[in-house]
Amino acid sequence: MNKEKLARIAWEGDSKKVIGGFPKAVKEDLGFALLQLQDGKIPPNIQPMKSIGPGVFEIKEADERAWYRVIHLSKIADTIHVLHCFEKESAKTSKKGLETAKIRLSRVKQRVSKGERK
Repeated sequence: MNKEKLARIAWEGDSKKVIGGFPKAVKEDLGFALLQLQDGKIPPNIQPMKSIGPGVFEIKEADERAWYRVIHLSKIADTIHVLHCFEKESAKTSKKGLETAKIRLSRVKQRVSKGERK
């Protein structure tokens, strides 16, 4: 792994704070998956989230209590945009969670089109 070539991570909204509250083992697993993305690799626990938009993916993790998700936009230039982090206790993602990710995706697209970085 070449640390000089790792992509940046831009945390949208409260995503970094939310992931910080996840259980330690879950944070470590999700952190490793994000590091793989930064290094240009595809982690095994990832799936597309076409309902949010093209190029949006979900990293999935679970423990005995809940399911944990990190929704991110695939790398643009040298940045991976983490749109939303949350935990859920049912198989279906809430409409509020999907809407939060969509709103943050829209904001990222606006900034990118203007050439702005977070």
